[in-house]
Amino acid sequence: MKPIHVGLIGAGTVGGGTATVLKRNAAEISRRAGRDIRLFMAADRDLVRAREVCGDDVLLVDDAFAVATHPEVDIVVELIGGDTIAKEVVLKAIEHGKHVVTANKKLLAIHGNEIFAKAQEKGVTVAFEAAVAGGIPIIKALREGLSANHIEWIAGIINGTSNFILTEMREKGSDFADVLAEAQRLGYAEADPTFDVEGHDAGHKLTIMAALAFGIPMQFDKCYLEGISKLTGKDIEYAEELGYRVKLLGLTRRTDKGVELRVHPTLIPEGRLIANVNGVMNAVLVKGDAVGPTLYYGAGAGALPTASAVVADIVDVTRLATADPEHRVPHLAFQPDQLQDLPILPIDDVVSSYYLRIEAADRTGVLADITRLLAEEGISIEAVIQKGVNPEEPAEVVLLTHRVEEKRVNTAIAAIEALESVVGKVVRIRMEELNG
Repeated sequence: MKPIHVGLIGAGTVGGGTATVLKRNAAEISRRAGRDIRLFMAADRDLVRAREVCGDDVLLVDDAFAVATHPEVDIVVELIGGDTIAKEVVLKAIEHGKHVVTANKKLLAIHGNEIFAKAQEKGVTVAFEAAVAGGIPIIKALREGLSANHIEWIAGIINGTSNFILTEMREKGSDFADVLAEAQRLGYAEADPTFDVEGHDAGHKLTIMAALAFGIPMQFDKCYLEGISKLTGKDIEYAEELGYRVKLLGLTRRTDKGVELRVHPTLIPEGRLIANVNGVMNAVLVKGDAVGPTLYYGAGAGALPTASAVVADIVDVTRLATADPEHRVPHLAFQPDQLQDLPILPIDDVVSSYYLRIEAADRTGVLADITRLLAEEGISIEAVIQKGVNPEEPAEVVLLTHRVEEKRVNTAIAAIEALESVVGKVVRIRMEELNG
């Protein structure tokens, strides 16, 4: 059979890894795909770098659209990131009947509905395993391996930068700013780390997984985002004392009222496997009604782990190239006309447990005032610890609550902060048991 020709757009870290894997494992890939797969063409603004990573037998250009429209290209691999030029290039490739493989989570989370509709219209496939959790095959698991299940919830540590920072804060007792500087020095964090540490990257990935799990359109604009930049070492220390680890968690859950879609720091019991995912590693915990909880763990970024997912998609698309378009695995796991318009719950309506840290004057009656205000909102307390023995300094009261609606917690926090004896703002971190 005629070899499948791949057109690569972007020869950076992941693009270089993809070229390396395609060439190094060419024989094995051909055995799996049933025909040869060749890197035919590549586009990059730096042609010298592109030649170094792609080799002398690849046609090089500096125009991404030339790859998207070239008649000899069968599969376009988009690895430039962002949601502007990348969107135009992907839609142009689809318009020209090309299958597309992308690692671009932002593109799909924001424009996926439009892109998948156009691909369905043109009878081509858009594959995106590398867009979520790097080399971990979570997309295939959700779309195919767990297709017999009613997915109940997904909880993921899906940003390596944030996980590295939280791990270092816990192990070394350092503050966020110090660990962030170290992460930047090691290359784990960008010069502007906002995208990672404020939850945007995790939110894009979570949006994609929620669509696959529940058969809903992409709705990133409704995802609640809260990052880790305001966390302090003392909260991580107190959580540890209470038997919990703090992780930046992406969580989506189907409820009777709608779908939860939220990214925020979360206390997880230290005995859970996912609570012990450290450093830059990623993990996704999926709860299905038939299979129960399943955990997927591995490298969430990096040249070769991500390239592994990109090339696996290329192999899948090659296998599907001769298949009837009506019988391919749907882009979002459910048939396009079967997507449901389930509401995404606002964070006020989410039910969770909470860690609350309150600084207050160390005098009689303060704890009673705090517990009374919580009780007025129907919030029951699971555990209390009190820190501070110097009568000249405010004491710290740390509370763990039972599950309650967030709006009730917000009301109680406002009332607590209004007490004359309370100093500053109440620190609130959500808690999840993740046990079924």
